[in-house]
Amino acid sequence: MCKLTTTFNELRKHGACVPGYKKLAEFLGGVSAYGEDKPISLLTILESNGTADCIWSLRAALEAEKDYLARMISADCAESVLHLYTAKYPDNDKPAKAIEAARKFAKGEITREELIEAKDAAAYAAANAADAANAAAAAADAAYAAANAADAAYAAAADAANAAAAAAYAAADAAYAAAARLKERDKQADIIKAWLTK
Repeated sequence: MCKLTTTFNELRKHGACVPGYKKLAEFLGGVSAYGEDKPISLLTILESNGTADCIWSLRAALEAEKDYLARMISADCAESVLHLYTAKYPDNDKPAKAIEAARKFAKGEITREELIEAKDAAAYAAANAADAANAAAAAADAAYAAANAADAAYAAAADAANAAAAAAYAAADAAYAAAARLKERDKQADIIKAWLTK
């Protein structure tokens, strides 16, 4: 059973994009037939609309634990591409530390200030990576997912997800090829499924 749900009304209230909203409505047989306030599992959105829309939908989730789950999903998405960065920059552990800080913040183990320090260090590392401007889409998708997950929660969740996003952007430096992009999307989908069904 999925831990998080939303409704068509909540999606609309949070500004869901028209194409994504219509795609989900069509998948569920129409808004009128399905019901505007009937719960929709975020796993259904993942199946219907894909990874990016599912992560975006975290912001419209009804359950209180969405903040924690958004932070942890963000950290895991960033970590899933971290190996691409560390392969190129094996001596730079700042992105890994930012991901760990995001997890610790999600668990209430560190302060917001400590999280921001880790995030800023990872962002600095990413900015100084030689080819950061030419990052391919595989890790950029993970960063996009992490950044969207930031919007899924309140301000505290945003900082945690931004820390993970900074690490993902750093990892983007080493990403390559469209095939890798699809592989990363599949990994992200698996991460989402794992967190929403634990």
